Amino acid sequence: MTDLPERSILVQQHLARAGVEAEIRVLPDSARTARAAADAIGCEVAAIANSLVLEADGAPILVMTSGGHRVDLDVLARSIGAVDVSMAPPAVVREATGQAIGGVAPVGHPSPLRTFIDEALRDHDVIWAAAGHPHTVMPLTFDTLTLLTDGTVVAVV
Repeated sequence: MTDLPERSILVQQHLARAGVEAEIRVLPDSARTARAAADAIGCEVAAIANSLVLEADGAPILVMTSGGHRVDLDVLARSIGAVDVSMAPPAVVREATGQAIGGVAPVGHPSPLRTFIDEALRDHDVIWAAAGHPHTVMPLTFDTLTLLTDGTVVAVV
């Protein structure tokens, strides 16, 4: 029996199927922001892998970015070859991921999302990503994140 929220259990199952051992940690308070997550975990804010669901030319994409900076949508658009990149509305986030804003994991979605990973995350031995719920996080390496998501490494700032 587990104390994990349902969406985090789905993430845990995805990790297990991929052969990734990462302990999902339940935080006492919500970690909806990179600063809140870093404070709860005790790591640098730049080691937080923010999960942003954006729309690129009308299609949802997942961008895993360092909590140490904000994504420049114009830079990202050029990096991925899109004409227009914008924030996805909450309904699109929920439909594309099955998860709530603030808890979007890089995996465990109804269907895989085209994923782009901030090159700045490469600077950290361990990065922390949401695990399907605003109260859950998991440690990953940059290489594991890239393999799990089949992500493309890009500049976002």
